[in-house]
Formats: sequence, structure tokens, C-alpha cells
Amino acid sequence: MPSFSTQRHVRFTAEQMFSLVADVQKYPEFLPLCTGLVVLTRRPQGEGEDLTARMSVGYKSIAESFTTRVVTNPAERRIDVNYLDGPFKRLNNRWQFKDDPTGAVVDFYIDYEFRSRLLGVLMGSMFDQAFRRFTQAFEERAAKVYGAPSAKVAPTT
Repeated sequence: MPSFSTQRHVRFTAEQMFSLVADVQKYPEFLPLCTGLVVLTRRPQGEGEDLTARMSVGYKSIAESFTTRVVTNPAERRIDVNYLDGPFKRLNNRWQFKDDPTGAVVDFYIDYEFRSRLLGVLMGSMFDQAFRRFTQAFEERAAKVYGAPSAKVAPTT
């Protein structure tokens, strides 16, 4: 049952990184294996959103789609993704963003299992490689959207 967890320091703010990850409809522009994404429902939830999205992924002749529920929580700078439908038996994903003196720490966790053993064999290694590049893909996206990271000013006491 594959899972992957990483913490990555980036030179952008936690708020900037949260905004990029929460902007799911832009994923096909830069995210590895993502070939399309449609937001099916979107409603406010507290300060954030609760949305349902259908993502299409593919590599060469293999293509699949799956539906997830995405809950954004700007106050906690957290995004939770839960699986609803598609080729997985299970898929859970969590993003957490924390400011630090020189940028932010991006905490990424994903746990998944394909419903079909054959699909797991065919796509498993591609998914593992893609998930390992997700935080880097978002950091590269931040550089394009926000430009070169600015130095943060340390708070005075």
C-alpha cells in the first residue's frame, strides 16, 4: 500500500503556496501526469471551500480519471483531499503549509492503493515518481506566478 510523505522548504510564503495548491483547476498546466481537471461542485466552507473535482491522469497509452473531495482551510493553511470514485481502492492526500523565517515549509502526504492489481503494476511506479515531484512542481509554479521569491523581514520584538 503505497504512501509518500515529504517536507520541503520553499522560499515563498505559506499563503502563496496554499493558494497555488488550492487553485486545482490550474493543475493541468504544470502538474506531472495531470491531463485535465474539472471542478464538479464548489461551495464555501468556513473561510475555505469544499469542492468536488474530477482529475484525468495519463502517461503514453494509459489514461484514468478519478473524483476527489477537496477541502481547503486557509486559517490552518491545510488542504485535505479524499477519494470518491475511480480506479483506486483508497486515496488520501494532505497538504500543510507553515511559514518560517526564510519562506515556508510544505508538508505533503499521500496514501493510495489501486483497486486493480494490474493497474497498480502498470501505473504504480509512474504515480510514485510523480508524487515525489509534486512539491517541486508547485515550487516551480510559484516561481512563474510570483516571480523570484522575496526576502522575508523577520518580525521585531
